[in-house]
Amino acid sequence: MTQRSSLAVPCAAPVLAVCLLACVATGLELSVNNHTADFSLSTSPGPPVSLSCLAQNSSQAEELLWYRGAGKVDLKDGNKVNISNICVSPVTESDNGVTFTCKLARDKSVQVSVILDVQFPPQLTGEESLHIEEEKDVTLTCNAKSNPQAQAAWYKNNAPLTLQQNRYQLYQTSEVFQLSITKVQKSDNGTYTCVVKSSLGEGRKDFHLIVEDKKPVFPKEAVIAAVVVVTVTILFGILARKDKIFKCFKKSSETAL
Repeated sequence: MTQRSSLAVPCAAPVLAVCLLACVATGLELSVNNHTADFSLSTSPGPPVSLSCLAQNSSQAEELLWYRGAGKVDLKDGNKVNISNICVSPVTESDNGVTFTCKLARDKSVQVSVILDVQFPPQLTGEESLHIEEEKDVTLTCNAKSNPQAQAAWYKNNAPLTLQQNRYQLYQTSEVFQLSITKVQKSDNGTYTCVVKSSLGEGRKDFHLIVEDKKPVFPKEAVIAAVVVVTVTILFGILARKDKIFKCFKKSSETAL
């Protein structure tokens, strides 16, 4: 880990002032890919992205630093002075929105940032079968990332789904698209399709909903009562015949003797 040199408090302000004056006096500034101000860089998954930071109008060797978000990027010794290059390879969907910042080592307020705008279509495929008991609730869920953000549409048996009030509910975030059906009925049987579409493309997923007959429900109290009645009946039967049982055992013992 690089150790930072400590400065006495009375000297900190004058040193910072000298650094700022030096930067202003020489017109020193940084540029990343020829941009001297923060900018956004549009790209797509796969091909690498190269970022080049240059110290402009420098009258001396200037050390440069790179950060990915809040984390410092490790640079080789020959890639730190006056010009510094980094490469993001391969670019993935998870790099979308990540900020890369080049800073002047002796004055970190001198910096330029670039935000990666990784654009990709919705990625959604496959199918799923759901067996649901009649009058139960069910939720169909599609998870799909995309940039730019996609919109979802629902279909039943290849026709636009007509939402029944108080029974069908839609929920949507930037990545989650859900259709909830309350107290499913036999008429809800069918194939539901989630179509997620953006300007770059679309994805879809099928849900085969099979509504099964409602299973009979036995009242718990009635079952418990029946068990109690049977148990008590058996006990009374044993008690009522105990004398005869004991006589049988006694008779058997005398015969054996």
